[in-house]
Parts: sequence; C-alpha cells; structure tokens
Amino acid sequence: MLPTEDILKTIEMVRIENLDVRAVTLGVNLLGCADSDSGRMIRKVRSRLHSVAANLVPCCDEVSGKYGIQIVNKRLAISPAQALLEAHGPEVCLPLARALDEATEDVGVDFVGGYTALVQKGFSRGDRNLIDSIPEVLARTSRVCASVNVASTRAGINMDAVNLMGRQIKRTAELTADRDGFGAAKLVVFANMPEDNPFMAGAYLGAGEPDTVVNIGVSGPGVIKAAVERLVDGGGDVDLEHISEEIKRTAFRVTRVGELIGREVAARLGVPFGVVDLSLAPTPRVGDSVGEILQAMGITKIGGPGSTAAIALLNDAVKKGGAFASSSVGGLSGAFIPVSEDKALAEAAAAGTLSIEKLEAMTSVCSVGLDMIVVPGYIDAETLSANIADEMAIGVVNNKTTAVRIIPAPGKGVNDRAVFGGLFGEAGVMEVRNTGASGRFVSFGGRIPAPLQSLRN
Repeated sequence: MLPTEDILKTIEMVRIENLDVRAVTLGVNLLGCADSDSGRMIRKVRSRLHSVAANLVPCCDEVSGKYGIQIVNKRLAISPAQALLEAHGPEVCLPLARALDEATEDVGVDFVGGYTALVQKGFSRGDRNLIDSIPEVLARTSRVCASVNVASTRAGINMDAVNLMGRQIKRTAELTADRDGFGAAKLVVFANMPEDNPFMAGAYLGAGEPDTVVNIGVSGPGVIKAAVERLVDGGGDVDLEHISEEIKRTAFRVTRVGELIGREVAARLGVPFGVVDLSLAPTPRVGDSVGEILQAMGITKIGGPGSTAAIALLNDAVKKGGAFASSSVGGLSGAFIPVSEDKALAEAAAAGTLSIEKLEAMTSVCSVGLDMIVVPGYIDAETLSANIADEMAIGVVNNKTTAVRIIPAPGKGVNDRAVFGGLFGEAGVMEVRNTGASGRFVSFGGRIPAPLQSLRN
C-alpha cells in the first residue's frame, strides 16, 4: 500500500507537472519469419506483427483511462532486421521496410524500431544490405526507425562502419530535404547499444529477450523540475546534496508509476513485463524540459561552466532513485539532452551559449549522446563521421552507452531553423567548427582497438 503522501504527490505530478508514460514498447521476435523466399518472409512478418500487436493500442488506452495517465506513444521493437536479410539481396530491403511500416500503421502504433545492424566488429551480408538501404528506407517510410551499433567496449570502434554512417546520415537528410532532413531524425548510431531500450530511434529486441515483451519508458522532466524548484525556493539551508536527495525521491515515485502501468499493459496483453526505463526525455512543451531542470539548479545559461557537473548530478540521482524503486529498471534510464526536442536546450543553442563541443562534454555523464542536433546541410560526410567517432570513443572508454542522432539540414545554414513537428520539435542550426579537418584521420578506416578495461574476465 502506498502512503497517503505518495498518492497525493503522484496525483499532483499527473495533473500539474506533465507526468506521462512516454512510450509503451512491445518487443517482437521476428527471427522465426526468416525464409529463403522473400515474398513468403515478408508475408510472415506482416502476419506476425498483426497477430501480436493488434491489441497493443486498445490495452494502452484502457490502462491510460483507468489511471488517468497519458501514454504518449505506442511502439514496436523487432529483432534486428539484418538477420532477415542475410539470405537475400539488397532489392528486398525496401519491401521489408514497407511491410514493417504498413503493419505498424495497421495496428495503430506510432513507430517501429529494429531496422538495425550490429557491426561493432564487422559486416555480414545482411548488415551491409541494411545499412546501404537506410537512406531510401527512411525517406520512403514514415514509422520505421533505424539504428546501427558501430562500437562497444568489448570490441572497440569499427571505423569502416563509422565512415559509412557519416555518408548515410548525409544521404538520408538529402533524400528528405523537403522536411528539413527529417529522415536523419529517425536514425541513430550507437556505442554499447542497450538491448531493452523502449525509446526511438534506438529500440530493438535484443538476443536473450523473451519472444514478446513489454518495456516502458517513463519521462518526468516537469516533475523533477517542480521538485527542485520547491526545494530551492522553499527557504532554509539547501545544498547540492539536498537537491540530489530530492531528485532521487521524485525519481522513485515516477518509476513506481511507470512500473504499475507497464505491468498492467503486459498482463492485459498476456506477455512478460521487461523493464521500466526512467529517462528524462523532454518534449518541446514549456515545463517539460531537462534544460529547465538545469536552470532550476542554478545554471542560468545552459552550456555555461557547471553544466556538465549539473547534468552528472541529475543523471546519477535519477538512476539511484529508479534503481531503489524497482528491480526491473533498464534501457538507458537517466537524462537525455536532445536539442530539438527540448525547448530550453534549443533556446540555449540558438543563443550560442550551448555549443556542440559543450554538448559532447555533457554526453560523457548523461545517458545518451549527441541527440537531435541540427547542423548545416553543407557539412561534409567526413566531418559527420569524425563527430560520430568522438562520441563512440567516449562510450567505449567509459563503458557506457553513447549515441549520435545528428541532422544535416539541406539548404540550411547556421542560425536558420529546422522544423520537424510533434515530439521531434524544432531547433536552430548549430555551428560545427573545423569542418573538413579530420578527413584523413577517418579515411584510414580499420578498427580502433578495444581499451584495456575490455579485459574483464
């Protein structure tokens, strides 16, 4: 039984502070659909998604109505599509992606993740086919999200894959130039990619996961911000340790709510419950911003000195509170800093106080990486690859997940705006310094070896 105080605070979080369930993601194993006949394989994929996901949206709506908590997105995460393409040529990639897109639309789901390749140590035939098809797939589908893991602490960094992804990001943006390069917003490059992430664009069903599973992503930036403001403005002696403790207590309550919703959805669907991912994933709404939490903590100009320390405190406290609340915390769980999706971060980037270099420093202590950053459309592919390599190095050396979701907006220059809409938001185009300075380095290719800390046995 929850104490009365916790019940009242939870009601307040829902009614006033923008607490919602950001995503209920149903993981679906499609490996059984593999077939040497491409037409039969695609029919199996459609049938499988229709059968297991038909009730996802109705179940979510029922649980949302029961508890009065909005579930913003319903999503699917499939086993890596690369495995389905091993026995086929590149001509099968787009028909498969369209089948995923259409089946997802048929069941009323917002996005499907898992158009994924894991190439941290090298490429299989299916990997290469999938990666080569990404620009066309993301330009010609609306719900499919793609992800590629190019590095891990155990394997090092596959620089051939990093080089290739720089080119694919640029090409994807060019093919969606009429939407400010929006296709690249559905593509993420990872180091140490988690296997149970419910958030797009990086969701997929990893090896070792159940045949079907419900993972839930809860996001409460507005709740955390309100808690910090009450503490700081309430008078009395307040230091950073007090702020950390308040964030932990609030994260505990948010995680409890998320697990309650996730377990009920899973029970109604008759599938196992996986994890609750307590990630502070913002939206473009005022009051639902990670940047505003930093401001409440005393960082008046986001990107100024102290920003990295503040995001480190926030990330650590969120993880500790969530871990205490549930034994099923997973995914990424921490603080996201996606620029276009966060109103305060986007404003700081437009004002010039938040640079890509400062964002890179902040990614060393947050949960993801360079996320939803819009850069000039004229940026060269080699510079994109070099930015990916830097971010992958942070993840590999520190044994953490890092990622890059960067959008070169065609025809746009510094201080122009790119508008994506919905949860993807909008942002000013950020300057990338020293473009073209790293072409020779990334052109060497090969592999950056795994660091010493990979030898953990």
